[in-house]
Amino acid sequence: MPDRPDYPALTRGQLAVLDRVNAGESGLPVLQRLVRLAQDVLGADGAGFAEYVAGQGRIIAATGVCEPAVGRRLSLAPLESVDDEFARLVEGGDPGHMSGARCVAGDTVAGSLHVYFGGAGEPGTEHHAVLELLAGEIGRLYRLGTGLPVHPAATEQADRDLWVAVTSHELRTPVTVIKGYADTLTNHWETLGDPGRREAVRVIGNRAGELARLVDRLLAAASDGVLRSSPAGPFDLVEALREAADELPADLRRRLRLVQLPEGLPKAYGNRDSIATILTELTTNAEKYSPAESTVELCVGVQDDTLRFRVSDRGTGIAPEHVELAFERYWQAEGGDRHHHPGAGLGLYLVRQMVERQHGWVSLRPREGGGTVAEVRLRRA
Repeated sequence: MPDRPDYPALTRGQLAVLDRVNAGESGLPVLQRLVRLAQDVLGADGAGFAEYVAGQGRIIAATGVCEPAVGRRLSLAPLESVDDEFARLVEGGDPGHMSGARCVAGDTVAGSLHVYFGGAGEPGTEHHAVLELLAGEIGRLYRLGTGLPVHPAATEQADRDLWVAVTSHELRTPVTVIKGYADTLTNHWETLGDPGRREAVRVIGNRAGELARLVDRLLAAASDGVLRSSPAGPFDLVEALREAADELPADLRRRLRLVQLPEGLPKAYGNRDSIATILTELTTNAEKYSPAESTVELCVGVQDDTLRFRVSDRGTGIAPEHVELAFERYWQAEGGDRHHHPGAGLGLYLVRQMVERQHGWVSLRPREGGGTVAEVRLRRA
């Protein structure tokens, strides 16, 4: 760690941010620039910002070693506790090496800015002063309100509207699969042969059962507007993903490559029934933003106390400033094949809700060499 902050870099960075604001840039892109500036000026290994909305914090911008934590939730605890919680999200992170500062916007705390020092030495008074300075600049961005907060608090009416939209969207997934296989049977009955027809009927039956369970859940939830799910428990993640992959629409199934699905992994803990919907949404999203002949890859692994699976594509990719916006309801990136994949921008929002109900998390990031990686992590049983 440098003995002192890099003040020339601080001045240049502040002027660059001001130029971007004057040029009309706002919201998360400007916030990401300030987070990067904090890492560079303080000589840190990483930096991140957690936005505080609706009684919780969520990391919406990060750089360096903190970048994999984007999308993770944090509790609204005393700042030192938030520092420790954030540090534990850094691979090999030491809680004693994270420093933070609150970002105040008027009478409210918009969030907190954190930097991680992995090397030897302790941040000094000047480091903390610069951190407070940059946190204050983020607070002023929130006070301006242009493009921030990224995750605004929902109103009661918005919650009701959202519930209707999400329930219809969740029902659409099995209906789409059932219709696709029914069309295949109708149009290709003779060419499918007996094994192909049996397989199509099997998938239709499975998805019809899933549809029936969803209807039961929605009817039970109608009184309080909360989507319920079946009880959580231990399950074989690889087996669940293989079964879910087998039931994808035929065109998508042909593009999917099962790159790494090792046997003998520890069991995941969560709702096994949700895996089919989660995988369908992630692979459909990958297909929507990828060239028609490109492949979509699925791999599974284990790390510490979690199991994770990744869906990777070689499509248009996702901008770093969009990795959190993509999980907002109704948000959709530019481009994509909307003719074959229409939608209201609810798929990734639904995925996050389903995963976080299981105390897991989901994130997006640009893929090296082009494309996007979607990663889901679930607890080990």
